[in-house]
Amino acid sequence: MQLEGWFMYFILFWVVILISFFAIGGFFMFRKFLKRMPKEDGKSDLDWEEHNVNETRHLWKQEEKDLLEDLVSPVPELFRDVARMKIAGKIGELALKEKADQIDQDLLIRGYILATPKRDHKFLRKKLTEKQINMTPYEHLF
Repeated sequence: MQLEGWFMYFILFWVVILISFFAIGGFFMFRKFLKRMPKEDGKSDLDWEEHNVNETRHLWKQEEKDLLEDLVSPVPELFRDVARMKIAGKIGELALKEKADQIDQDLLIRGYILATPKRDHKFLRKKLTEKQINMTPYEHLF
């Protein structure tokens, strides 16, 4: 039996859709796999993020946690947890480098800018403007 007419096109359409979904899923799984690969020091990028967050957990005040939540709010909910962890890891890294006593707004904004991909800086600027935060001291980071 040969496929003819609309049924053949229906099957071809679904073949293309399934291959596309598998390719997209595979791409994201491969990226996650690469982030889990240990570097020269024996820890992966995700291990370092988790380490930085755990080492600086006691430095966060509720006000800064709320500000981080507000800044992460434009990120689609599906990716928000990953973005929050990456940003908190970068903020923790800065806090450990600078031997900070607590996470303050300045440290939070600098870490957020450094952890955010360049393509998303437009949204970050918009959110900082909404929060009435002066971006002048941070222009060199953009």
